[in-house]
Order: sequence, then structure tokens, then C-alpha cells
Amino acid sequence: MRKSIILEKNMVKLVPLEKKHTQALWPVAQQVDLYQYGSNDVSTQEKLEAYIVTALDEAKQGKAIPFAIYNTSTNTCVGSTRFGHIDEKNKVLHIGWTWIAPAVRGTGFNHQMKFLMLNNAFENMEFEKVEFRIDERNIRSRKAVEKLGATLEGILRKNVVTKSDFRRSSCCYGILKEEWAEIKQTNFKNYI
Repeated sequence: MRKSIILEKNMVKLVPLEKKHTQALWPVAQQVDLYQYGSNDVSTQEKLEAYIVTALDEAKQGKAIPFAIYNTSTNTCVGSTRFGHIDEKNKVLHIGWTWIAPAVRGTGFNHQMKFLMLNNAFENMEFEKVEFRIDERNIRSRKAVEKLGATLEGILRKNVVTKSDFRRSSCCYGILKEEWAEIKQTNFKNYI
């Protein structure tokens, strides 16, 4: 299991997710519909608690590093994200399970958060590849990941069951370690 870390820069602070974050995340959970595009549902406090327990269990197993996301300018919790599907042997992990309050969408907040995570994955954790899996229908999230510099590598057809038993297809994006230096300079120069 990897040690929990805090990632912070400018307006974004990622702190290790804990059960106590349920109360702070509940107002945000009421504003998002994770189940529309994914297999997770945080639509009730009980489902949010179960979501957090699952994330923490995966962390104990070394499969994930979950975070609560804070907006440092307001000192409020605005969502959750994580490193997941951590493959230490092959040095590959996913960034995902990201949900943020509508109030910070479109403000550059998510871009800055992803910079912190990508920079940590490549430069501190020394991973070789970061992957993202996004519902084919979720155009906003796909555009956001493309803006990071990720490459669409393929589509897994009907691989995840979402709301109303809809079988989504997942767009698989990736960034390689050898691409990071250029992507960092091109797409994240304001954060360096």
C-alpha cells in the first residue's frame, strides 16, 4: 500500500479520503449523477458511505489512492477523485472516479487538479502510463481529458453497466511517461 499524500497548488488541494468526508461530500453528491455515466451511485447518504468504504478498501489493498478535493479559496470540499487500478508491476494506473461540484466546473479547477495528479504519477510515483476511461457519451469529460493531452487509444464496447441497466462503451485514453515533459510544457505551463 502506498503512503497517502496531500497534493496542493493554487486553488486545489487533494487530501486523502476518509470516512469523515461523507458529511462534506454529501452536498456535492446531491448535485451530481455519477450513475448516469458510470457504475457508481452516490444519490443517497448510504450509497455515498458505501462508495467511500469501497474506495478505502481498495486503498488498503494497494489498488487505489482516493482523495477528497478542496477549493482552497473557499476552504470547501468540492468533490472526490482517485488514482485507481494501480498496477505496480507494469507501472500503470488510472485517474478517475472524479466528480466535482458544478460551481467549479469550467473554471480551470479540474485542469489544475489533473496537473497535480499527473505530475505526481509521473515524477514522484514514477509510473510509465496514466489511463482514463470515460463513457463514450460523456462529451464534456472526453474533451477535458483531450485538453490534458491524453490520446484516445480505443473503445471498449459495452463494458460497464450504468443507470437503468444501460451498457456503456468506454473510451480509453492514455498519457505515456515519455510524453509527459512536452505535455507539461504545452498544456500546463501556467502551473509549473
